[in-house]
Amino acid sequence: MGDLDSYLWQKMAKNTSLYFRIVEGRNLPAKDVSGTSDPYCIIKVDNEVVARTATVWKNLNPFWGEEYTLHLPMGFHSLSFHVMDEDTIGHDDVIGKISLTKEAIGSQAKGLDSWINLTRVDPDEEVQGEIHLSLHLLKHTEKIVLRCDVIEARDLAPRDISGTSDPFARVIYNNYSAETSIIKKTRFPHWGETLELDLDPRELSEEGTVVVEVWDWDMVGKNDFLGKVEIPFACLHKTPLLDSWFRLLPLGNNEVDAGGKLGALRLKVRLVEDQILPSLYYQPLIDLLVESVISPAEVEDSSALTLLEEVTTVESRQDVAMTLVKIYLGQGLVVPFLDYLNTREVNITTDPNTLFRSNSLASKAMEQFMKAVGMLYLHEVLKPIINRIFDEKKYIELDPCKIDLNHTRRISFKGAVSEAEVRDSSVEMLQSYLSRIVESIVGSVEQCPPVMRVAFKQLHKRVEEQFAEPENEDVKYLAISGFFFLRFFAPAILTPKLFQLRDQHADTRTSRTLLLLAKALQSVGNLGLQLGHGKEQWMAPLHPIILRSVASVKDFLDKLIDIDHDIGSEMPQRAVFLPSVIVKEGYLQKHKAEGAQLLSRFAFKKRYFWLTSETLSYAKAPDWQARSSLLIHCVCAVERVDENAFQQQNVMQVVTQDDDGQLHTMYIQCKNVNELNQWLSAIRKVSIYNEHMLPSFHPGTYRGGKWTCCLQTDRTVAGCSRTHSAVTLGDWSDPLDPDVETQTIFKQLLQGRDKLRKKHLPEADADQTGGNKDKIHSGMDTDGAECKPVTSGQGLASRLLAVIEDLEEAHSAFQHRVEKEDSSTTSVIVNT
Repeated sequence: MGDLDSYLWQKMAKNTSLYFRIVEGRNLPAKDVSGTSDPYCIIKVDNEVVARTATVWKNLNPFWGEEYTLHLPMGFHSLSFHVMDEDTIGHDDVIGKISLTKEAIGSQAKGLDSWINLTRVDPDEEVQGEIHLSLHLLKHTEKIVLRCDVIEARDLAPRDISGTSDPFARVIYNNYSAETSIIKKTRFPHWGETLELDLDPRELSEEGTVVVEVWDWDMVGKNDFLGKVEIPFACLHKTPLLDSWFRLLPLGNNEVDAGGKLGALRLKVRLVEDQILPSLYYQPLIDLLVESVISPAEVEDSSALTLLEEVTTVESRQDVAMTLVKIYLGQGLVVPFLDYLNTREVNITTDPNTLFRSNSLASKAMEQFMKAVGMLYLHEVLKPIINRIFDEKKYIELDPCKIDLNHTRRISFKGAVSEAEVRDSSVEMLQSYLSRIVESIVGSVEQCPPVMRVAFKQLHKRVEEQFAEPENEDVKYLAISGFFFLRFFAPAILTPKLFQLRDQHADTRTSRTLLLLAKALQSVGNLGLQLGHGKEQWMAPLHPIILRSVASVKDFLDKLIDIDHDIGSEMPQRAVFLPSVIVKEGYLQKHKAEGAQLLSRFAFKKRYFWLTSETLSYAKAPDWQARSSLLIHCVCAVERVDENAFQQQNVMQVVTQDDDGQLHTMYIQCKNVNELNQWLSAIRKVSIYNEHMLPSFHPGTYRGGKWTCCLQTDRTVAGCSRTHSAVTLGDWSDPLDPDVETQTIFKQLLQGRDKLRKKHLPEADADQTGGNKDKIHSGMDTDGAECKPVTSGQGLASRLLAVIEDLEEAHSAFQHRVEKEDSSTTSVIVNT
């Protein structure tokens, strides 16, 4: 038991995910001479930029509506939002910021959703990085010596215009202090110095504190604060030798709420932290979920899925749906899973006009399934026309109440443009765009992922069986087009950024064009059946082209479901995308590694990159035949590069290891921080299961006989900063992780356990209330053999509740061990 327990303990993992949405701002101060501002937000996790919103021009009450998910396996300390005013000339102005500690976010069980006032940005609070110290308390008869080895620091804040600092450290206790030497032009200093303080025993106190401060030396003016570490003297009494990395903390000046004078942001933030158990603990729950779709009972009977839906709230349904889609993708059972949910939905629907109109688990599962497996397909179909709309920036408007003649630009000798002319040109452009969109979709049968086509084929079959009457002939088409057009393509046209079709949100003019096209495409998806019945009669000029599209859409749907069922089941078990499928592509700047040392701005050359789960390739242009490639299984680090390395922003490095163990680094520059984070995340995801990932890396480059980051001369010396290989942006391309996904389902069931018990096991619930807490039989014989499936609602509920209880006990046991180990180790509250 001891060996097994230790083995399982080592298999434990921690999963931390941070969800945040920057909704809007209000009452921001004017920073421009025009009496307005051009605000955008920079989002930082532990002072590292992870996202940047779009700029909202000339607006003191901006709406962004941008949301992000970050996977942070190593955890984090703080999340901050800096609001900036973009300036065309010179540096952008700082408006204010909001800082949230991990503890503050985690204290809100349902997450944070509120308006928060901006505070002023204090440079002394903008600290980052860690310092490696070794403290030794030497006790002699007449005196006590505090010996502090100041070894090194990493990721210090840049305080100088060059993007570096000139750091030195200072050790302080009461009136005693000592300083290290100054190391110039680095954020990763190696001191390797020993500082000693001769202390008077009469002045020592258990309540005293040893402080280590780090400063940036300035020749002119005062030195800049870089952070501090505080170590209670009592800890040194208990642990005479203390050797560790310590996180640098700010001075501790309380951020003063400016009383709303700097404006406010409306934020939604949620933290999810889970301790992930070894796989064998989740297997019984997986078995119950698999049993639901492999051996489905009658439609009206209960299953693990129906019991789960009973306890799923409206707010959590989308997350649960996506989690289930990933679980069944990993099991190779996503089509039977969707077929099971859709069959139940179809059979309980009496009015075909209401079919899949609600946000049921079936509807949400289909929606999330299309995003999980069809996003690359959507990009292939829509990206060319979306790019064209963004590039052309046409003024388009059909609503007479909204036509603004001041927005039109026309060089003509005939005078001002009339409303009729605006409407006619708008109809012409919308017809052109809509025709191109419909043509791209109906011509994409072969591009559509086979598993999507099989899922739609099953849906078509179930709807046709349920609504076989001649008057319901169109229902089988509407069921598919309702998902395909209304819940997949139309939302992507409306908000391209949320589907990663564009890096930035559309401006006001382009947004209106996209909205009109999304409305028109919804009518196409409805097969034109609702035309003329709504309030927006000004859309009538588009009705003819919509009606002409119906026949081609029906023909497309017939071809879409004309596929062998077995083809769609050939999906990889642990990847959403196939090896040959391009996960991400686009132009980037590649550093010219060989040859003479060039000026930084000439050392990067434009190249087109392709990323699959097997290779990272590049060439001079998309149609170039000669390509160079890196093998993904050789990747051992994917990291940011310090701005000081090339005097360039948004540079990343991909480190690979050859068969001889030699490391090779490719430097790539992105056009902005969002593109940088997207490429970092994409490459990390496809290499997440690689062995031999590096624990550290050099954020600089080796030039002039030394590393630009830590100034070490040995080219092979270990990296001076920690790698972040598992830190990724959450999106449709997240690798499948059955343990994490099943943990999410367990938590949902645990929250609804009492509801399940009261509804399905009222007698057992009474026993629990009365103090009888004997475990419910979990469906296993005494010799460990599994019993035959129990199909009754009560028996199934008993088995599910037993599985929930087993998982809860396993979590409690592991948590008890964590607390036991923590209590047996001297804890120094310095945020190491």
